[in-house]
Amino acid sequence: MGSRERKRAARQKRKERGLARQAETVERREKMTERSEERNREAREELEPLEPDERPLVVTIGAVISGLIAVSTIVGYLAGIEVTRVGSDGIEQGEGEAPLASVVAVVVLMAAMSYGMWRARYWAVLGFQALLVLVIVAGSLGLVRASSALQAIATTALVAAAGVMFYFMVKAMARIQMPERRRPGDQ
Repeated sequence: MGSRERKRAARQKRKERGLARQAETVERREKMTERSEERNREAREELEPLEPDERPLVVTIGAVISGLIAVSTIVGYLAGIEVTRVGSDGIEQGEGEAPLASVVAVVVLMAAMSYGMWRARYWAVLGFQALLVLVIVAGSLGLVRASSALQAIATTALVAAAGVMFYFMVKAMARIQMPERRRPGDQ
């Protein structure tokens, strides 16, 4: 057997081993997908749909928080509280009254989110979760610049509270978007 033939035979063996590994990988992925789908199905079966006027506690808390933010924004604006203005380059440009457009935008957004969560609407809970993610990211980045132990503790508490709310809202969202199940005997 010549050198060329040995090399060709070795390449064929490597190719066959590679194909066998690919088949094993595909088979393992399929099994993992099946197990994952089974766990998801079991979790969905355990969920109970919301009653007509029911609202999960975490969604109620989120609605109250959103409402309080809307009201406090109005009160702060009317009280003349000054805010620090930051330019597009990230440099503080002094303090002054908040622009009316930004106040109105925050109030409308938070009031709509509060109303939507009070009515247990999926879009409102999803929007509040997006807001929680922003709080978690901003708080985590703020920990880097914490200048005192009290500031670090307060920021950590804020991030932890937002994380806990986010976690519990996931199940609440699943129950909100869940269609009503027909019970045996119902028509």
